[in-house]
Amino acid sequence: MTIPPHDLELPYDLDASAVRRFDEDGFVKLPGVLDAKTIAAYEPEITSKVIELNTQHLPLEERDTYGKAFLQVTNLWRHSDPVREFAFSQRLARIAAELLGVEGVRLYHDQALYKEPGGGITPWHADQYYWPLAGDRTVTVWIPLQETPAEMGPLSFAAGSHRFEYGRDLPISEESERALRQALAERDFPHVGTPYRLGEVSYHLGWTFHHAPPNRSSIPRRVMTVIYMDADITVARPANDHQANDLRAWLPGAEVGAVPDTPLNPVLYRAGGGA
Repeated sequence: MTIPPHDLELPYDLDASAVRRFDEDGFVKLPGVLDAKTIAAYEPEITSKVIELNTQHLPLEERDTYGKAFLQVTNLWRHSDPVREFAFSQRLARIAAELLGVEGVRLYHDQALYKEPGGGITPWHADQYYWPLAGDRTVTVWIPLQETPAEMGPLSFAAGSHRFEYGRDLPISEESERALRQALAERDFPHVGTPYRLGEVSYHLGWTFHHAPPNRSSIPRRVMTVIYMDADITVARPANDHQANDLRAWLPGAEVGAVPDTPLNPVLYRAGGGA
């Protein structure tokens, strides 16, 4: 099954002010990146694969803090041609490359994050704690598949925190929530958490600290993400067990010091040459 690509392959007019805000704040929210028809076309398939591939079956009250935060399913693109079309979007990948200031980007992995009704907080954390990569040219696009008002738990950021090195050794947990909430407040990093309109997405750097409130609505908060890395980034020696696990799972066969040019990490965009 193939879905008409709508705007997934068309360039997005990324202005200089957005790139500047991204560099200064470590994240940027961009309006109108995807139109309503595109989201309506792909959301049912993404949701179907989340339901099919989800392995979390404990009731919310029996889960730990991480388990209460969301249902997490990775590399959906390997299980669905339509999801592959979505995750491999030239439009989304080109924005990532232009924000990072690199010639091209390759895939780290995709990831659906569905916060159920009653789902708890997503604790403060920085994603790159988990990634065995030698460089900071990494970025995640966060794509809500519905309007996301405050009560649904939209992603929130500590503006400028990508330059704050405290807490980079903390996995996502109750401890990271307590320690980072206090440290970020003490340093007066602006806390930016606003609703997402349909078609609005955000991009955040791997070292930008972020979190999300609970989902107090009666419907799931459905979000698709894609993680990009500089197409020429190299693998670093894992600094913790999580990075060692990621190296095996998401960069299979890649060697320390080498570009992770594996079947799971294709180049999704390169200036002048497409993917």
